[in-house]
Amino acid sequence: MYYEKELKALKRAQRYRSREVVDATVLDFASNDYLGLAHKKELHTSTCQELSKLSLHSAKASMLVNGYHQIHYDFERALCEANGFEEGIVLGSGFNANIALIEALVRRGDVLFMDEKYHASGVLAANIQGIDVHFFAHNDMQELESLFLKLPHAKRKIVAVEGIYSMDGDLVDAKVFEICDKENALLIVDEAHSSGVIGDNLMGIFDYYHIVVKPNHIKMGTLGKAYGSFGAYILSSNHIAEYLINRAKPIIYATALSLYDTLLAHHSLRYILENKKEIQKEIEIRQTIVYEELGIKVQGLIVPILINDNKKVMEIKNSLHHLGYCVGGIRQPTVAKAIIRLIARLGQSTEELRLLCRILDKMK
Repeated sequence: MYYEKELKALKRAQRYRSREVVDATVLDFASNDYLGLAHKKELHTSTCQELSKLSLHSAKASMLVNGYHQIHYDFERALCEANGFEEGIVLGSGFNANIALIEALVRRGDVLFMDEKYHASGVLAANIQGIDVHFFAHNDMQELESLFLKLPHAKRKIVAVEGIYSMDGDLVDAKVFEICDKENALLIVDEAHSSGVIGDNLMGIFDYYHIVVKPNHIKMGTLGKAYGSFGAYILSSNHIAEYLINRAKPIIYATALSLYDTLLAHHSLRYILENKKEIQKEIEIRQTIVYEELGIKVQGLIVPILINDNKKVMEIKNSLHHLGYCVGGIRQPTVAKAIIRLIARLGQSTEELRLLCRILDKMK
């Protein structure tokens, strides 16, 4: 067999992965469906009804051929209005969005500064031949400033951070906006896990820190998490969007985002904005429960529980599954130390969350 030795090594290290068909009979505390919108039938029904009125139901081509539809345009404009950006681009996934941004924006003579805990898609893009990348310690703004001083002759400086980090669940340091504005550096903020969860209007970290959007700011968000759909978007200035449309390969060569997913996400956006106060209240209740039962303060809905043992993480995960709970068992090398990743999502009741936390407190 071609990779038999490699697979055996992964199994010995307790790092072997496999796909499992989702078990709908267990309670979901593992997925990134933060607000439970993937279960709201009214969103699905209204999307299908609206889509059925059109003469087609598929994008059919890339955005630059004839796959860019009114549904895409309308959603992009709604995202811009809700987030305070000039222009938006929807595309296939957050993974593709990170590839698009980094591969296109970082040119010869430019320097990319990336938080060491940035998403794997961004790290993969940073490994493209010719990209000059410097990683800085997680949320260490002093090191970022130091790197800027060491590389003063960079043609352009591009910084990549996350709004809420997907494994630790912590927020990016607000100082990154000040630093990038001062240095006129492009700032890419991956809002995959913050959009829909934090901020006065639940629009994410820009909203949370009350950031006035500037031409050097770029926001990337996903639709397969809080929005209960699939796909991603990039928000930026008109200038940056124009450049990406002309240079970013995942935008140019991929079939446009499906009309169903785009329309469903648009309906979810409206739902979030119309119900933000109720959603915020429910999020705060779950954050309080997590602190009361586990002693962990979270600012979003990601709850990392340190186990520091790959084997034990899987044992806990499997034991909880038998008890009717699904949680994430995250092992090295995805994280430095193995964790149980609990999502205190609104799709499950507060009573279910409290009971799970009590069980976990005894297991950890």
